[in-house]
Amino acid sequence: MFGLTSLGVFHTAISLIAVGAGIIALLRYRQITSQGLLGQVYVFTTLVSCVTGFGIFQHGGFGKPHALGILTLMALVVALVAERTQVFGKLSPYLRTVSYSATFLFHWIPGITETSTRLPVGAPLLASAEAPELKVAAGLLFVLFLLGATLQVLALRKAAVAPGIQK
Repeated sequence: MFGLTSLGVFHTAISLIAVGAGIIALLRYRQITSQGLLGQVYVFTTLVSCVTGFGIFQHGGFGKPHALGILTLMALVVALVAERTQVFGKLSPYLRTVSYSATFLFHWIPGITETSTRLPVGAPLLASAEAPELKVAAGLLFVLFLLGATLQVLALRKAAVAPGIQK
């Protein structure tokens, strides 16, 4: 299907579950955490998506997808450590939130790349993963990430500064 191996189909399906859980968490809670079922689904499916991705990136050695997979794993580790310990002190809630948001960004980069270079079947939108349009898309995604992370950090700061204020 769409030139995907069985592992590729599984990877894509699990990635879509992760993205869906991330969207719901961001809309519902304005952040992603591993607390609660939704967050646990996000973390687990992101981890599985990342690990299975290493098995499908077959372009002659270490490349950008591998680097993104490593960054994703690092961001997940930072997020989980920040969430479950006080190793980062007062920065813990900020690092947790920004790290989980970074993993969400990291889902979108290959998602847009793979979708635009495979669909529609027979006449994909873009000829290759090196198309200049993908650099623009990645830049826009990064700007959206910066905007969202900034809003999340500001909300955390506001909550930390005025925890006793009743609405």
